[in-house]
Amino acid sequence: MKVSDILRVKGSTLFTVGPDSPLAGAVTTMAEHDIGSLVVMTHGDLIGMLTFREVIRAVVKNGGQIGNTTVRSVMDDAPLTCTPETDINEVRRMMLGRHARYMPVLDGRTLMGVISFYDVAKSVVEAQDFENRMLKAYIRDWPVEEAAESSEKAG
Repeated sequence: MKVSDILRVKGSTLFTVGPDSPLAGAVTTMAEHDIGSLVVMTHGDLIGMLTFREVIRAVVKNGGQIGNTTVRSVMDDAPLTCTPETDINEVRRMMLGRHARYMPVLDGRTLMGVISFYDVAKSVVEAQDFENRMLKAYIRDWPVEEAAESSEKAG
């Protein structure tokens, strides 16, 4: 399974923010849309990620306040990225290795979407469920003569 398979199911809704935007506005956007990350863009290029992890660190650092903090001052300016062709198992390894919960998907310099650890886990579970159903159907439809031959050889 590839990242493009997840994006196809997930859809292409993207939420972005500029680096000089107030952090308070970015947090409001995240809360209103129930999302855990924003892609930080400037002049059409990805330059960072803002996740709830960076927000919490900034709030703690500022004594419980957001204040006049800008997105640029707290964003991850070197986020992990992948392409639509990246294999899901590779994405899992990358996300686990960096404790990343969100990963922008780039096709060249074009932002195609963002996948979350939840999206990856969901796709793996769905693939395993499908495989389990296929195996159960195969076993249920096992030809009778093959089953009889197997039991005669065993006895």
